[in-house]
Amino acid sequence: MSSFENTLPISQGLFGSMELDSARSSAIKKTYMLLSMSVLSALIGGSIGSSSPAMVQFFGSGIGWIVAMVALNGIPYLAMACRHNPVIGTMALVGDGFVSGLVLAPVLHMASVFAPDIVPAALILTALVFAGVSVSVMITKVQYSAPKGLMMGLFFALAGITILNMFLNIGFLGILIACGIGVFGIFILVNATSQVLNSPDYDEPVGGALMLFAGLFNVFVAILHLMLAFSGRDD
Repeated sequence: MSSFENTLPISQGLFGSMELDSARSSAIKKTYMLLSMSVLSALIGGSIGSSSPAMVQFFGSGIGWIVAMVALNGIPYLAMACRHNPVIGTMALVGDGFVSGLVLAPVLHMASVFAPDIVPAALILTALVFAGVSVSVMITKVQYSAPKGLMMGLFFALAGITILNMFLNIGFLGILIACGIGVFGIFILVNATSQVLNSPDYDEPVGGALMLFAGLFNVFVAILHLMLAFSGRDD
């Protein structure tokens, strides 16, 4: 979903820091703002898709799967091609988020029927991981610190796990699983942010937001599947 290559070692992506000039510091903040728009669009797409029997049936079929794969790969390429046009690039990025939400219709519908607490739990945990890393990015000035992103993400994730346990009663084993996948999600997003900032191809926010959205989307899907597996419904 992005043309950027992971050129930074994972250890540096998770525990290193880098100096930023004013242009790149401003760009990463705009990137996270665009990422927020894409995430909101994905939530709308997921809500529409999971509540529509026609969408659930279509994306649960073989043809629907092929359409989903073409769209999930084609729209990001369009966005990358138009990334220097702020209007078209942003529209493609929002469209990518919306379609990404739509294609999850079957699994979101299944979760809402058989394990209704799973989708809110996955959303809360993913949102708080995103919020924690976003805060660390927004307060970045001349130096980006991956460890600071990890710490902020962990703080927000632990707050989210506490909320999940209070309102959804996920139990001790559920807490351990949520901790594990929360940390996994933070690592993915922090490393992706470091890779974006390190990439020589990163010269505007749209391309960076595409790469980060791909990472965040994978985090949500992983959390959703793991929580469904924990509930015994990941089939």
